[in-house]
Amino acid sequence: MKRKQLVTIKGTKSGLSLHLHDNCSYEDMMRELEEKLRESSSMHGEKQNITVNVELGNRYITENQKEELVEAIQSKKNLSVQDINSNIITKSEAEQIAQENEIVSVASIVRSGQVLEVPGDLLLIGDVNPGGKVVAGGNIYIMGSLKGVAHAGVNGNEKAIVAASVMRPTQLRINTLITRAPDEYPEKDKRDMECAYVDNSEIMIDRLQVLTHLRPNLTKLEGGQNNG
Repeated sequence: MKRKQLVTIKGTKSGLSLHLHDNCSYEDMMRELEEKLRESSSMHGEKQNITVNVELGNRYITENQKEELVEAIQSKKNLSVQDINSNIITKSEAEQIAQENEIVSVASIVRSGQVLEVPGDLLLIGDVNPGGKVVAGGNIYIMGSLKGVAHAGVNGNEKAIVAASVMRPTQLRINTLITRAPDEYPEKDKRDMECAYVDNSEIMIDRLQVLTHLRPNLTKLEGGQNNG
């Protein structure tokens, strides 16, 4: 009977992909990995900078095991671990994801010198005065006037948006992009709620209605029925 492979090595355009079986002991997997790497090292010869992506599947490994895995791979000539992927996350990682997806509602006025920061989305019922600042890991929704600084997507989310009933910020930031206020804002006949979003690496400001097409997930009602 043929023994089941615990490690599969595949060549890709960018280097090597290691698929490690997740239904065996860590020790057995590491033994076979060492064998496969020895066989593979004679094939790639003197090639330079071969990147390796490791796929763990449904296996969780500790930080010490991760260090051991990286050391075993990089001890072979010219191999460099680029990424280690697993379908399993820790409790702390799950809690962080939950926080980043939570909408925090605050009824307040953010005055000059004050900073209001949340890990996920922020719903502010109130104003941000000049000199005040609001920061969110996700989106920022202001049911009032934004006349200070707003920084959305602070943890790297370029899809984040800033929306305000009155959009007159001194500075807008989404992820690492920044836009500053014009010298003066044009007078508007309508008091439409506006939003800021990133398009082609530039922060744009438009009516809130454009998000229906640009960010459809923001307006999708889960569990609802389509009667059309």
